[in-house]
Amino acid sequence: MTLLQLHDVHAYYGNIHALKGITIDVDQGEIVTLIGSNGAGKTTTLRTISGLMHPRSGAILLNGARIDATQPHDVTRLGIVQSPEGRRVFSRMTVLENLEMGAFVHGKADPNDLNRVFDLFPRLKERESQKAGTLSGGEQQMLAMGRALMGKPQILLLDEPSMGLSPILVEGIFSIIQEINAQGTTVLLVEQNALMALTVANRGYVLQTGEIVLSDTAENLRKDESVRKAYLGE
Repeated sequence: MTLLQLHDVHAYYGNIHALKGITIDVDQGEIVTLIGSNGAGKTTTLRTISGLMHPRSGAILLNGARIDATQPHDVTRLGIVQSPEGRRVFSRMTVLENLEMGAFVHGKADPNDLNRVFDLFPRLKERESQKAGTLSGGEQQMLAMGRALMGKPQILLLDEPSMGLSPILVEGIFSIIQEINAQGTTVLLVEQNALMALTVANRGYVLQTGEIVLSDTAENLRKDESVRKAYLGE
């Protein structure tokens, strides 16, 4: 079943044409990845889905209903929740307070959601009373993802979850992404580490200067010569 659809979406920053007619489908239960170089339009795509930008033309649908004119807090309430690039934790608030903020659209944090986050990220349980600004980069990434999960996402948008992390932490984060997906959450993943993204994803889209130039199963994209040369360092 198709959960999220973007159809011929055009988006602009002022006069800059950032997204040029992109069409993307994300099915229930999938991990779908967007790969591309800096400036390709990956983050803009997530911002447009989240309602932080509105497309000038085209349609965005969640469960068949259009949401492209919906405000960000209502998009979150509908079940599209983003873990942003750069983590953006509330540094002066505790780990627990950050997680509770993730549930704000639902009024009060659900203890079951909190327990799920602590099961996925035991380090956060150990540091629940610690100020978020004192956490390591890897711990802040865990917190950003945990905070997003507190919003009860149907679809979790992850923007560069491995940025700035050591290789061993990257492996851990991607393992958790797979576990989140296995528990029933659909994931749309933007990631510079194309090899890791294509290893965990079911399908992928390649963006270049605001256009989708290639889409296929993740396995086929890993084998594609142009992808290997441009994004896998071969």
